[in-house]
Amino acid sequence: MKMTRRDMFGAACAATAMTLPRTALGGWEPSERYPDPAIKSLDPSFNKYRLFNASIERLATGMRWCEGPAWFGDARCLIWSDIPNNALMRWDEETGAVSVYRKPANHANGNTRDRQGRLISCEHETRSITRTEYDGSVTVLMDRFEGKRLNSPNDVSVKSDDSIWFSDPPFGIRTNYQGNIAPSELPSNIYRLDPKTGRATVVEGTLALPNGVELSPDESKCYIEDSGPNPRPIYAYDVVDDGTRLVNKRILITAEPNGTPDGFRVDMDGNLWCGWGMGNAELDGVKVFNPEGKPIGFIALPERCANLAFGGRKRNRLFMTASHSLYALYVNARGAKNA
Repeated sequence: MKMTRRDMFGAACAATAMTLPRTALGGWEPSERYPDPAIKSLDPSFNKYRLFNASIERLATGMRWCEGPAWFGDARCLIWSDIPNNALMRWDEETGAVSVYRKPANHANGNTRDRQGRLISCEHETRSITRTEYDGSVTVLMDRFEGKRLNSPNDVSVKSDDSIWFSDPPFGIRTNYQGNIAPSELPSNIYRLDPKTGRATVVEGTLALPNGVELSPDESKCYIEDSGPNPRPIYAYDVVDDGTRLVNKRILITAEPNGTPDGFRVDMDGNLWCGWGMGNAELDGVKVFNPEGKPIGFIALPERCANLAFGGRKRNRLFMTASHSLYALYVNARGAKNA
């Protein structure tokens, strides 16, 4: 019998659900006051995206390094990576239960969904892009380019034509903590993979350590973060030739020294909501930029935020994977369909 998407997630969750303590890591508690002082407008244009009576919530903690959140509306759950623990985690919206979705998970990092609702994952250990099928089996979509092994796929986005865009820096093969030590066989590229034909092309090969990758709501632009320079830039490109090529590279955002942008997502208005922090505790959280690259808002967290995703029934709940913990905040914005 063919399994539904919801069945897939029920079958794959082999671990017993557990509720993790909200008060771990120094006794952090959500704000008891409205508006939450941790949510800050850097420009008046951000005020319309704030909800005066919504505060930051910590949904789970106790992980080693959280990354790659992906929302599954049909199952009402969030899947994210705990890379060093070699696990994919699951949080259920209806019950608040936290459980292990898959372990081992080949040190999966970035995750998203394809346009058929299947989980697409960047795996460090297998150095591959994989797809979780409806029956829970895993298909390797790509692990080599021109006969050479990928480095360690990091972040991923799926376009409306089903093409998979992902970054391939060597972070997962530099140590045994988030993968396996191994030499690089390829440059750190951004690839476009057509899963229908299996054909992959390099759409960006000039960056030092490409990391976060995302498309604008209308898919006319692609945004890529480079973790090599200090300060780190986020580049914008125009997507041309029926969505197969990037041109007109320019710097959209330059982080302050040690500002450390990482993964990011876009809302329906084209704003970039960026994981931020690490170099300075005052910078830890999510920084929001308008489509022109102007900083307009900041969500302060007690931990560095590596990545985020929009979810919930109306795509207006921002889920933030931050070091040891998973946080959430309702906002007056909706994530784009590819966010």
